[in-house]
Amino acid sequence: MITLTKAEENIMQILWKLEKGFVKDIQSQFPDPKPPYNSVSTIVRVLVKKEIVGYTKYGGTYEYYPLISKEDYRSGQMGRLVNKYFNNSFKQVVNFFSENKNLKIEEVNEVIKMLEELKKEKND
Repeated sequence: MITLTKAEENIMQILWKLEKGFVKDIQSQFPDPKPPYNSVSTIVRVLVKKEIVGYTKYGGTYEYYPLISKEDYRSGQMGRLVNKYFNNSFKQVVNFFSENKNLKIEEVNEVIKMLEELKKEKND
C-alpha cells in the first residue's frame, strides 16, 4: 500500500470529493491562501506517476480522476497503522482509545453496539 505525503493527501481529498477535475478545479477547492497553480500541477503529476491518479487528455489540458477509492486508501492506511503501532491487535487499538478521557458516553455506547453486532455476525 502506498503512503502519500500530506500535500498528496490534500490533493486526493479534493479529487475524491470532486470525482474528477482539472488542476484549476483542484486549486480552487483549497482555502485561502490557495497554493500556486504550478505546485498543485506538480503534485498531481507525482500522483499520476504513482498510479493513484489517472487522466483524460483534451487537447492540451488534462482532466484528473482518482484511481483508488478513498475507502481503499483509508483501509490500507488503517491496516498499516494497526500493524505498525498496535502489533496488529484490535484489542490494543480499543485499549488505546479507551484510555482517552475525552470520550463521550454516546460514542462508547455506539462502539459497544457495533462490537455486539459484529460478534453476532461472527457467531452466525
